[in-house]
Amino acid sequence: MKQKNIFIKTFGCQMNEYDSNRIYDNVSKLGFKKTEDQSNVECYILNTCHIRDKAKEKVYHEIGRVKKLYRGKKKPIMVVAGCVAQAENEEMLKREPYIDIVIGPQSYHKINDLLKKHELNSKQEETEFDTISKFGYFDKIKNNNSKISAFLTIQEGCDKFCHFCVVPYTRGPEYSRPFNNIIQEAEQLIENGAKEITLLGQNVNAYSYVENSKEFKISNLINYLNQYSELDRIRYTTSHPRDMTDDLIDCYSNNKKLMPFVHLPIQSGSDKMLQLMNRKHTVNDYIKIYEKLKKINKDIEFSSDFIIGYPGETQKDFEDTFELIEKIKFINSFSFIFSPRPGTKASNLKLIDKKIAKDRLIAIQDKLFNNQIELNKSLENTTMEVLVENKLEKQDKYFGRNKFLSPVIFDGSEEDIGKIVNIKIKTSNQNTLFGFYDKNMRAA
Repeated sequence: MKQKNIFIKTFGCQMNEYDSNRIYDNVSKLGFKKTEDQSNVECYILNTCHIRDKAKEKVYHEIGRVKKLYRGKKKPIMVVAGCVAQAENEEMLKREPYIDIVIGPQSYHKINDLLKKHELNSKQEETEFDTISKFGYFDKIKNNNSKISAFLTIQEGCDKFCHFCVVPYTRGPEYSRPFNNIIQEAEQLIENGAKEITLLGQNVNAYSYVENSKEFKISNLINYLNQYSELDRIRYTTSHPRDMTDDLIDCYSNNKKLMPFVHLPIQSGSDKMLQLMNRKHTVNDYIKIYEKLKKINKDIEFSSDFIIGYPGETQKDFEDTFELIEKIKFINSFSFIFSPRPGTKASNLKLIDKKIAKDRLIAIQDKLFNNQIELNKSLENTTMEVLVENKLEKQDKYFGRNKFLSPVIFDGSEEDIGKIVNIKIKTSNQNTLFGFYDKNMRAA
């Protein structure tokens, strides 16, 4: 089989990164080999994300860049995948003739057939929701991801229909993969060298798979993975407050491999705004979850997501959000000014004044970033366990993360990749810790 080069550019969330890896596992059966040389490929895939503002335009901008790259050369098969592909589908083929294939997230199992058909010079669009067939197909293909920290999708889609969110329209309804199939894939990742596995889902803690009248939940997955001696760490993302059940919370008391870091988006500190967003939880619900977890383990830290300037947000609503951030002291969060997504209920609502929204975002981010800086500063001159993931390119430094997912850069050794080592933190900035280790201080 003739080798052909393929380049996959991934935008957005961890699930897209997981999807890109699985797409490659599939197309490699056709003789495609992944390369980082974008200028010399037979197939170019853009795996897109529709969450952030101007996502669609970023795709067309990227295609324009590829056109210039291949001017005077043979054109690669241009594939647009992911959530923008799902949302725009046939319109993309009409607007940009350079695109050959448009494929949505629930149709990745069909990509090989689409690539074969492309040889017949036909442009194709495949955006049907076919989650069960997709996972059934990929369960038969080994996951060849060999990263120290690996992603594993256990659940897709969303039934929550928050008024600002496009996920139910691009990823479809909630679907939970069979328990044993997830475990089988986890075993493949561990065999490949994974020391940390992050379970993924749009509503990952809504995972629920029933077999022979027995329900398997995310807590069952976490506790099952705990038995693998080769696996050091377990994480999961992204959660919804409504699905933060007691069985999952209890995992933090008896599962030592589950990292004490919870990413739990609240979006606003105002009950009025949460209701307008159709979040179906209150600020008090959120605080109760926080207090339960802190009672189980005082070392647990939180991060969250915040939408600022959502239609209807008043100064009081903004102040309520600011007050919540002061109370919980999130150590790492994402915050954005509301931008309407086509097709969502919030897309036609009256926007608040841009300057007001921007000023509020700056104030919120200053507070959030200050929390990060203070935490990182407090860790200076302390020693912490870090899972070593890789050597940095063009630097004699190594990269890893601590239990709170914070990046750590340090003087290290090739032999420590894949191990947990004790790092003495010397300095820090808002996002990263910097340190070194003594070979006599190794943790594992």
